Amino acid sequence: MRPLLRLLLSVATAIALVAGAFALRSTPDGVAGPDAGAGAGPAADYRKASTAVAAAAAAQRQADALGDAVTFLPGGGHVHDPGTAPHDDADPATKNAISRAAQVTDAASQDPTTPQEARANTAAARAQSDRPDPELTTVPVDPPQPAVPTDRYNLFNACYGLRSTVTGTWLAHESAPDVRADSRGAGLALYFKPTALGSYLLYTPAGRFLSGRSGAAATVSSPGPAANWVVTEAATGQFRLRLPGSGYLMTTAVRGATFAPSPNGRTQFTPYRRAGCAHFPEVEVNVTGRPAAGVTAFQETRGYIDAHTHGMAFEFLGGDVHCGRPWSPWGVTVALRDCPDHYLTAGYGAVLEAFLSGSPHHDPVGWPTFRDWPAPESLTHEGTYYKWMERSWRAGQRVLVNLLVENNQLCRLYPIKHNSCDDMDSIRLQAHDMRALERYIDAQHGGPGKGWYRIVTDPEQARRVINSGKMAVIMGIETSVLFDCHQRLGLPSCTRASIDRQLDEVQRLGVVQMELVNKFDNALAGVAGDSGSTGYLVNAANTLETGSPWRMRTCVPNDYPADNGVHDKDQDNSVQLGGDLPDQDALFGGILQVIPGLKLPAVPLYGPKHHCNAAGLTDLGAYTIRQMAARHMIFDPDHMSVKARKASLDLIDALGYSGVVSSHSWSTPDAYPRIYDEGGFITPYAGDSTGFVKKWKRLQTWANPHTYWGIGFGADINGLGAQGDPRPGAATDDPVTYPFTGLGGVQVHRQHSGQRVYDINEDGVAHYGLYPDWIEDLRHLAGDAIVDDLARGPEAYLQMWERAYGIAPNACTAPAEQLPRSSFTGLAKGLTTWQVLQRVGQPDRRLGTDYRYCSSQGDVTVTFTPKGRLSGVHAN
Repeated sequence: MRPLLRLLLSVATAIALVAGAFALRSTPDGVAGPDAGAGAGPAADYRKASTAVAAAAAAQRQADALGDAVTFLPGGGHVHDPGTAPHDDADPATKNAISRAAQVTDAASQDPTTPQEARANTAAARAQSDRPDPELTTVPVDPPQPAVPTDRYNLFNACYGLRSTVTGTWLAHESAPDVRADSRGAGLALYFKPTALGSYLLYTPAGRFLSGRSGAAATVSSPGPAANWVVTEAATGQFRLRLPGSGYLMTTAVRGATFAPSPNGRTQFTPYRRAGCAHFPEVEVNVTGRPAAGVTAFQETRGYIDAHTHGMAFEFLGGDVHCGRPWSPWGVTVALRDCPDHYLTAGYGAVLEAFLSGSPHHDPVGWPTFRDWPAPESLTHEGTYYKWMERSWRAGQRVLVNLLVENNQLCRLYPIKHNSCDDMDSIRLQAHDMRALERYIDAQHGGPGKGWYRIVTDPEQARRVINSGKMAVIMGIETSVLFDCHQRLGLPSCTRASIDRQLDEVQRLGVVQMELVNKFDNALAGVAGDSGSTGYLVNAANTLETGSPWRMRTCVPNDYPADNGVHDKDQDNSVQLGGDLPDQDALFGGILQVIPGLKLPAVPLYGPKHHCNAAGLTDLGAYTIRQMAARHMIFDPDHMSVKARKASLDLIDALGYSGVVSSHSWSTPDAYPRIYDEGGFITPYAGDSTGFVKKWKRLQTWANPHTYWGIGFGADINGLGAQGDPRPGAATDDPVTYPFTGLGGVQVHRQHSGQRVYDINEDGVAHYGLYPDWIEDLRHLAGDAIVDDLARGPEAYLQMWERAYGIAPNACTAPAEQLPRSSFTGLAKGLTTWQVLQRVGQPDRRLGTDYRYCSSQGDVTVTFTPKGRLSGVHAN
């Protein structure tokens, strides 16, 4: 029923848009209208037509209110009031700005760092990065697979023949399988593709799936529950295969392979490795070599960190906005399939995708052609398929922060959905999905704990995962109404008790990192808002959520010093709906824009720019931050209003807490040096490689000489943020050449997804698997230094996280904090590395089995056994 509803909605909307486009493209006498020429054509017309009625109404309303302050031109253009600086509302440069939270008006006053401090900070960062790296080793991707599997998980992604333990004969014959073949070569070659831990699709040489019908084995053309075999171990090297609804596969000499309702001696088979299987359809990784790992589990780490991604976004906004998902038990042909309203209309019914991209059509075929998606600007299609993430891991990524995301009002307004719109219900569902994906990846690599996707909940656990060569996955939250803290006309719907209860709940789920706000003001804090059409529309939705629009007003000293150029998102009183949706976070405005017949509350006219939200940090918000600190959780001030963020960082200072991360450039430049001074960590929005180099250079000027230096990036992929475009001229101007060398010496080749071959020089960051290529492009632009700093990112994040647990910072950079040598010599042998950190703080270096400290009486080395137990202390 849901595909039909999607289709009907798309058709109705598309008809209205096409009709509007026809009306806009011609004047009454058939001559091209005023927009003909550069920038015109079907795509531009489609975008204009989709909002013609709303734009006209808004223009009239604004004209009535403003009088002579703004002049509207034929075709919908406008001239801003004389007090407004010229600007381009559609400028996509926000993708590459150091701050996406607001434009900064005075380059000389973006932050309080003096030129002398900036030079000193940059020198300190470079000096740290130039120090010798820790020794690394390599580990295998998968456990060994002998000729006969060792357990029911060990059949993963390999070719087997099935031999009956009763008769010694083999399962054979594709059309009507039986157990009569007398040799392995004459038997049926079956590829075992895990669907979950201990269950498999059995793929035949003809590209079909072993199943059952009328009590006998058979094959079917499509994967699904009818072909999902559960494997159990009967004895060493002997297994039973059960098809739910049919029973256990059984040997019979009468009518071929049949099923038994319960296990017996004739249901036991031994799988033997063999050749002859068909290639199961799957995205390729195209990275050769073994993953890099630490020589000990507790040493300094190396790798890359993405501190802001939305891998479970296929569930948010009701579950029907996003097309595709990061995995399916039935494989890539099901996981990377377009939405039904896209493929049932041959790509013409994708109203939201068309509006956001500006193109009225895209090729809806995902696997195997991927002609039009995924792509950097495609905000409604899946970008984090697990094999793409695996490629990034294999090439060097070692930390992924996955943020659970929701926006209840936009979910309620969007007419098709199958999930709850409640923010916290969605958070719970997505947390469950993350655990399911972890188990699925375990199944692809040999059993529980064997996969590379490891959800972690504390820094010690994360360090061990990274040094084992796997990826530490950290669960976070970015939602508009956290902990059911709605605010209606100034009255909160939550209490301290309900916040405590839900903090405990999400911590049990595994949540570590959180923002307090996203798109709407709530009972915890005010938001920075959005600008242009997105701002106008989301502000209207904020009225539905809170009972009032954003409380934007001209910035005054009570909000923030008026001369520092820092403010929230300016609200354009002359906004023309539909013509200027920015590239960043445009999904929210786009959803509101394409819903047929939607009537949103009016948004007020605001005073002169620049604008600051009068809603700051509430008492409940301050309480939440204090309770997060008490639970060692990581606070992200992104998306907050300037007023709320300043109060939050003031509170962080008062608490002496370092668990702070700005994860995707949604803070303002005044905040970044404060975050570093507090011992926090910053990962700018990835964006284009050229823009990221500028951000990296800027970050060095804020580096804290007293903390470990390293950086990361925030991809913000999967529906919220556009990804990096190809570098202009990259194809001829120092292009990335393949293969290139990734972390630990692995070789990274062009990525193959079905028939599509991706190249960073031509495709940009079309999907998550191209982040290694993006990092290599950074090397071409800025040399080894930027990649070295990225490789230090996980360690910088872990040390920030350790300090959030009360571990004292590295005393080598603060002589007044150095302990006497007796504090080290008094350590008892057998202590764990974590116990040592609790007693004497963070070391200056962690190389192999040695932790090196500075004491007030000279340098000290604390040595551990290979298993991480204190074995001795030595004065240097």
